[in-house]
Amino acid sequence: MPKTIKSKEQLRDELSDVSYRVTQEKGTETPFTGKYTYFTETGIYECICCGNKLFRSEKKFDSGTGWPSFSDPYTAESVCESEDNSYNMRRVEVKCKSCDAHLGHVFDDGPSPSFKRYCINSVSLGFTRD
Repeated sequence: MPKTIKSKEQLRDELSDVSYRVTQEKGTETPFTGKYTYFTETGIYECICCGNKLFRSEKKFDSGTGWPSFSDPYTAESVCESEDNSYNMRRVEVKCKSCDAHLGHVFDDGPSPSFKRYCINSVSLGFTRD
C-alpha cells in the first residue's frame, strides 16, 4: 500500500488539537468521551488523517473500556501493529497502514473468533455511512 504523506503543518491545520495529539504524538482521549464510543450507525470507520478504511461497523462491540472497540480491521492491509513499551506497560500499538497515524492499541481479550479487541481513539476516526 502506498503511504499517504502530509506535512505536520498540514495536519495541524486539518485536525483538532486533540486529534493531532493522539494521531501524531501517540496520545489518548479521555475514556467515555469519544463521539464513537456509543455510536451505532452502519458504515465504515476511516483514518481521520488520510481517509484509509480501517474498521467496519459490524465488527464494533461495546468492550466497556470507554473507547470504540473492534474485533477485526477492515482488511489485513488497513492497519499495522508495533510493540509499545511506554508508561512501563507492554502493549501493541495500532497505526494506520497508509499514513502511520496512531489509532490506539490491540489486546487479546476480544470476542471470538478473533479474540482481538482493537481499542481505538474516536478522535483518530472519521465515519462514512453505508
